Amino acid sequence: MQHFPLTRREFLGASAAAAGALLLPRQALARRPSMRPDKLRIVVVGTANQAAWNLSQIADQEIVALCDVDANFLAAAGANFPGAKHFRDFREMLSASLDFDAALVAAPDHIHAPAAAMALRLGKHVYCEKPLAHSVFEVRTLARLAAEKKLVTQMGTHIHSTANYRRVVELVRSDAIGKVRQVHTWCNKSWSGGKYSDPKPAPGHVDWNLWLGPAPQHDYCDGIHPGNWRKFWAYGTGTLGDMACHYMDLPHWALDLDHPTSVHAKGPEKVDAVGTPAWLVVEYEHPAKGDRPEVKLTWHDGDKRPDILSKFKNKDASPLAWGDGNLFIGDTGMILANYDTHLLLRDNVVVDITPPKPTIPDSIGHHKEWIEACRTGSPTTCNFKYSGALSEAVLLGNVSYRVGKKLQWDAANLKATNAPEAAEFITPKFRDGWKL
Repeated sequence: MQHFPLTRREFLGASAAAAGALLLPRQALARRPSMRPDKLRIVVVGTANQAAWNLSQIADQEIVALCDVDANFLAAAGANFPGAKHFRDFREMLSASLDFDAALVAAPDHIHAPAAAMALRLGKHVYCEKPLAHSVFEVRTLARLAAEKKLVTQMGTHIHSTANYRRVVELVRSDAIGKVRQVHTWCNKSWSGGKYSDPKPAPGHVDWNLWLGPAPQHDYCDGIHPGNWRKFWAYGTGTLGDMACHYMDLPHWALDLDHPTSVHAKGPEKVDAVGTPAWLVVEYEHPAKGDRPEVKLTWHDGDKRPDILSKFKNKDASPLAWGDGNLFIGDTGMILANYDTHLLLRDNVVVDITPPKPTIPDSIGHHKEWIEACRTGSPTTCNFKYSGALSEAVLLGNVSYRVGKKLQWDAANLKATNAPEAAEFITPKFRDGWKL
């Protein structure tokens, strides 16, 4: 049987309280000597859509300030938190004389790193939506800052905190299907076709200059804010960036994957300079680790699916609506899993599962983990060390597609050794007035 020691992200609660003093910033300890304030004092970057859901999950805490470039969104969120101060520019909010412990960042992808990095440098705990940042270099910077400052962090992959993911991790690690050498991960979503339309004045409630943030200067036009920025390379990261942090999370966790040694993305033949592609198939090669063999993980999105799904003899197996999911392929069987359920197959037929004894405690809730960790130093499950490696792998798929070749990846030096042209997509150039 394989033995995978549990990590910090798997809730080793026994030593958590003792670690708390190391994880809380000095100013928080000085202000709150009990280390267990009744409510965490939080500032929030972004207030609508996914950000609005995040706000609903932390509504029982003290929301000190709200920031949004869209005055209408800001006003709507502010109605629910009448004590919160309002800002349009996160730099002004984080520079203001506010008494707060932590920041939640849920703006478009290109704003994640500048806002989160500024909060971390101030010694504040951070919850940041996925993907952790817009580029690989930005992700690495956030992970480094979190480690240096000994701060509590969590990426918004809330599916990680579900019971189903825990049971799949335990099943994989119990050797129920033998050594796993291959995983297929797929999602039927497609963020694609981003194109700039005719320029026009921005609506009065949108500060377009602040919305652009560090991205290149471009006139306002329809079709970007608020709902379609994910389709544009300048602001989003396509379907891969949107969804792979949720789905690839499961094999990364179960198999203790981190940095791949190579990444090879295939997509539409013509790479659009502006918009993200309708589909991608990305092959990741991970080296052996401990007694776990090399693993090849393949991501499929848009209308692409792994061929092996069509071979399942139980028609019930393929489509619990397996429009999205993971397939772990082991030496003696397979595990098919999505967000909510999982099946074990042998010889392409579903068989009954005898689950191993649970070893990973159920989560108290993704946001609650972070809040409790900020108070006590207890672990979070998607801290920036773990979620940083996951996000880097995800974003490298986009880099490989954009340069049109397989990347040989040197993670230590943040470099594609065979593709110097990849550097411009790994380390971004920020617009004047913006910094990481």
